[in-house]
Amino acid sequence: MNITKEAYIKAVEVLDKCSYPEGFHAAYPGYDAVWARDSVITSLGASLARTKFKHEFKNSLLTLANNQSEKGQIPNAIDKFSKRKHHVDFMSIDSSMWFIIGCYAYKKRYKDEELFNRLKPHLDKAVNWTYYRDWAEDELLEQLPTTDWQDAFPHRYGHTINSQALYYKVLILIGKKDRAQSIKSKVNDKYGRGLWTGTFYLPWRWKDHGKYTEKGEWFDSLGNILAILFDLADKHQAEKILSHIKRKKIDKPYPVKAIYPPIKRGSKDWQDYFLDCEAGTPFHYLNAGIWPYVGGFYILALIKYKKFEEARKQLRKLAEANMKLKGNFSEWLHGKTGKPSVGGGQAWNAGMYLAAYESLKKKKVLI
Repeated sequence: MNITKEAYIKAVEVLDKCSYPEGFHAAYPGYDAVWARDSVITSLGASLARTKFKHEFKNSLLTLANNQSEKGQIPNAIDKFSKRKHHVDFMSIDSSMWFIIGCYAYKKRYKDEELFNRLKPHLDKAVNWTYYRDWAEDELLEQLPTTDWQDAFPHRYGHTINSQALYYKVLILIGKKDRAQSIKSKVNDKYGRGLWTGTFYLPWRWKDHGKYTEKGEWFDSLGNILAILFDLADKHQAEKILSHIKRKKIDKPYPVKAIYPPIKRGSKDWQDYFLDCEAGTPFHYLNAGIWPYVGGFYILALIKYKKFEEARKQLRKLAEANMKLKGNFSEWLHGKTGKPSVGGGQAWNAGMYLAAYESLKKKKVLI
């Protein structure tokens, strides 16, 4: 059997194992809780398997909505389904935006106005909460360190490309096109405090202090790829970003490294708390380790710009990565050797593999 098809079958098995009455857990075994970003990203791809995972997508959104804060924030994670002490974790900027994207995606995929209308009050509160992350009153979102999917590594704050790409998509979905256009203009401003470098988007930027600036200069793969998929980047910029990924071999040995280059001890981007996790070692975990779910988004970006032959090659490589350790769908792989991490059964890896596979089959981005 073709390995891309074999990986598809295995991905559905992984999604089955991660399916619970409360929605998608992030992994099986392991992350037995409902994360906002994980469950929505998983659902974007899982929902392409006809109606098989419709209930899991629906229940993920309901679980998130039912645990929304009084102020309107959608939780980062809801840990109420294990023997551990039950708790709800917030402290994230992207969970509310992924929830909003998920609500619109569910309505479109299943043509289900009923659930959307039921969730509309929660959606409106999440939008309002997101608006108030504009602390600088400059229309862009500002975030604190360690408050998005990359958690405690690497250190970034202020205007990040990942959050601006998500926010731009949210504004388009809710019909705030003028505000979205203003954000697009500011993020792409090459002469002010924008994020575009002429080659790719900076991972983050904050204040200027005379000749000194607060910014990171490494490549954030997911943030840049989401900018392509959500049209924050135009075609010229998208080509530049995709060329940078190829030139720097960020897609090798498998698609793709989370960041590049890795951050080393003693560099200006280093923080001692990086040693508290595997990211303290270059090419491990988030420190230029390979994250297959991001690879799924990368393949979608290739498809968007009709690079079908390259997308086909990358899908095969992504299948090979996910099928290591007898189809383990490992959380991440070593950025140089491709050796998989021990943790497997990752729902978002499976969901995004389905998204890439089905999109390539139709030669159209389906999320």
